[in-house]
Amino acid sequence: MFIPTVYAVALSLIVLSMICWGSWANTQKLCKGWRVELFYWDYVWGILLMALVLGFTLGRTAPASPDSFIQNLRAADGHHLLLAFLGGIVFNLGNILIVVAIAIAGMAVAFPIGVGVAMVVGSVLNYIITPKGNPLMLFGGIALVCLAILLDALAYRRQAKDQTVSIKGIAISLLGGVVMGLFYPFIAKAIKGESHLGPYTVAFVFALGVLASNFPVNYVLMRRPVSGPPVSVGDYFRGTGAWHFWGIIGGMFWGVGTISNFVASYAKMVGPAASYALGQGSTMVGAIWGVFVWKEFKGADAATKRLLALMFALFIIGLVCVALAPVVK
Repeated sequence: MFIPTVYAVALSLIVLSMICWGSWANTQKLCKGWRVELFYWDYVWGILLMALVLGFTLGRTAPASPDSFIQNLRAADGHHLLLAFLGGIVFNLGNILIVVAIAIAGMAVAFPIGVGVAMVVGSVLNYIITPKGNPLMLFGGIALVCLAILLDALAYRRQAKDQTVSIKGIAISLLGGVVMGLFYPFIAKAIKGESHLGPYTVAFVFALGVLASNFPVNYVLMRRPVSGPPVSVGDYFRGTGAWHFWGIIGGMFWGVGTISNFVASYAKMVGPAASYALGQGSTMVGAIWGVFVWKEFKGADAATKRLLALMFALFIIGLVCVALAPVVK
């Protein structure tokens, strides 16, 4: 089973998770005309598929040992399995809200606000559960990221022509961020204690929780959407092959980032708080895609551009502080 033994490798995995978490939503952007509720079904299957692929490859040991993927899954107790499963359910609720917010407000807003709030909530709770890393560096960096989130919201309000959409998009992003921030503590507890889960096993059970919760939650969203007319299960099967393909790829891409983060968190030199907080630098990656690729702030005035520049600067400084927290005494 692959587990990093030096901080540089663990940090590389966290950076990978940051890139994957901040980039997967581009696959949603590639499915123009495909409703987000329908896209999300393929996305969820992609998460489960990647958990299985990495579990049976990087999660295996030869010869088989108690830490190997299948052996660990068999040996884990019901308490730890339930924690990982509940983590998947909580994540899915928060993520669906953020995906809806992306459709309403765009990546440059929904990602920094929603995922940024999730970073704050999750990092604080994770540090309480497993207090690792320099608290001044960790929470100082988080504070800078919070300020960057506020600047992003201000920039969007200046740019938005429809203030009703602005308020709705920001509100859903905030709610999704709070809910999503509650999922990682379940993972932090699932990988601790006797009969605990390994990172690849916890990712698989987590993915099952995401899939199981998606049936009732996403179906309700399909019938009572936040925007647009209701859609049906039949509409999903009328989707093009390209739309289904990009949905699965999006889920697999997110799955790579998530398992990378779980593996880094499992490594003793990092800890869940720093691993999760730095991985949520995906907020900046998402904002970069939204601003520079999808041109969501095209035509912005000089003041708005200054807000965006300061936002990125604060994000970078804050993320550097979080990255150094595990190694600064």
